[in-house]
Amino acid sequence: MPQDDLYSSYEEDYKSIVAGVRSKLDTDVKDQKGDAKKASLRRIDMDLDEADEIVSQMEVEVQGMPQSVRTQFQSRVRSSKSDLDALKRQVRTLLSTSDRADLLSRSGGALSPHDEPYSDDGGASDVRTRLLAGNERLQEGSRRLQDSHRTALETEDVGAEILGNLRRQREQIEGTRDTLNNADGSIDRASGTLKKMIRRANQQKLVTGAIILVLVLLILIVLYEKFVA
Repeated sequence: MPQDDLYSSYEEDYKSIVAGVRSKLDTDVKDQKGDAKKASLRRIDMDLDEADEIVSQMEVEVQGMPQSVRTQFQSRVRSSKSDLDALKRQVRTLLSTSDRADLLSRSGGALSPHDEPYSDDGGASDVRTRLLAGNERLQEGSRRLQDSHRTALETEDVGAEILGNLRRQREQIEGTRDTLNNADGSIDRASGTLKKMIRRANQQKLVTGAIILVLVLLILIVLYEKFVA
């Protein structure tokens, strides 16, 4: 069926992107540091966003499938979303770790005994304060991104449900239109049959009238000949 073919196409694209992401995480990212590593992680994050859009299209296609196979494909979509969420969490963790490492390096890299974050020295306390503030900003930004992502997913779910409802309504309308067309054809045939019956009834009336007229004439002729004779 066309929906199955389109779904399979989306699924192949999704699997290709996920395989590429896993390959990058297992090879390129492990060997990189600093800005190069963060750039790779951001590109991977963009790939995951593309995969997320493909999963949304897969959900839309599943909504238009027959009920007999819809459950099976819904399970496959849920599995794909679960794998995608795991990869996103992994990328976010790597990005957070990389940002913290950069923050530490900007603060002076390896700290001297007098600059230990948890020592009683005033300079160390200032470094620790900056580190904590930077960490809080990172966590706040991460929470906002997660909230935005969750809102986007909820919006996509609502959109997919609306599209599925619209598709079902379109099918119902098309079915109703076909029924009306069939009814129109039946009405036309019935109308033609009634017209034929009316014509035959009129013809029978004419024949009956003619027979009656002939009988009346015959009776008059018989009476006339009887009385005249």
